[in-house]
Amino acid sequence: MVTAHTHHSDSHRVLLALLLTAVFTVVEAVSGVLTSSLALLADAGHMLTDSMALALAAFAFRVGRRPADPRRSYGYQRVQILAAFANAITLILIVGWIVVEAVSRLLTPPAVHATGMLIVAILGLLINIAAFALLHGGDRDNLNMRGAALHVLGDLLGSVAAIVAALVILTTGWMPVDPLLSVVVAVLILRSAWQLLQKSAHILLEGTPDWLDVAAMQSVLVARVPAVKSIHHVHVWGLTQEQAMLTMHVVLRDTAGDFTNCVRELKGILASDYGIAHSTIEVEGGHCADHAEDQ
Repeated sequence: MVTAHTHHSDSHRVLLALLLTAVFTVVEAVSGVLTSSLALLADAGHMLTDSMALALAAFAFRVGRRPADPRRSYGYQRVQILAAFANAITLILIVGWIVVEAVSRLLTPPAVHATGMLIVAILGLLINIAAFALLHGGDRDNLNMRGAALHVLGDLLGSVAAIVAALVILTTGWMPVDPLLSVVVAVLILRSAWQLLQKSAHILLEGTPDWLDVAAMQSVLVARVPAVKSIHHVHVWGLTQEQAMLTMHVVLRDTAGDFTNCVRELKGILASDYGIAHSTIEVEGGHCADHAEDQ
């Protein structure tokens, strides 16, 4: 069950992660320039967008707590999904920049100051572990939190890549390892970013939750509520990842019965078995009012 307390805690976690990330972004960017390390510069660029992504996530949590009003009858919780979608897009753009820059550096590898790179990368790893632990301890089913955590995880992997690259350069002097490892990290980020993009886009397009078999649900409802003859025009979508909504038409066997109790039974099953607390049910006596041929 997602509560206001859960979202409040998630918001604080994002703000703390934002503070850690923003401070170290400056340190890593300066160090990347001084050491000529693409791994550090790529990670600094990623951390800069992460700072903006975390700020966006924090903003989404804050706006999402606003109550519904006449213009936004469902409230503002969908802002969290918009933030997750925007974060997925920025991650994909970062991957593109890293790959282009890596190809350029493979063609003309610059000299990398591996010792300074190693020190900064280790500090970055510690900062990213702390930020990721903060976010990972929040609501893992919340796409806004998942998007924020994914950005920080990308930073964490970037720091690991920078450490490995620095060690290889110190021991072998092989400079291409720096851009090559950056590409490896970029591919890992791309996979997760694509999944986040798909999930957030699916919700924005009012897609049916991937955990729900609508046909099976209809069969269960008809079987468990004797007054129901059939169910049609079923629409299920998510306001957020956690909050599913439903509308459906129900045909009763006996229109003279107490349809209020029937609707109450259906709503109880939807809430207890499927976690759908907000449902709108239209009761029909035989002909669907939406079908012109039945009128």
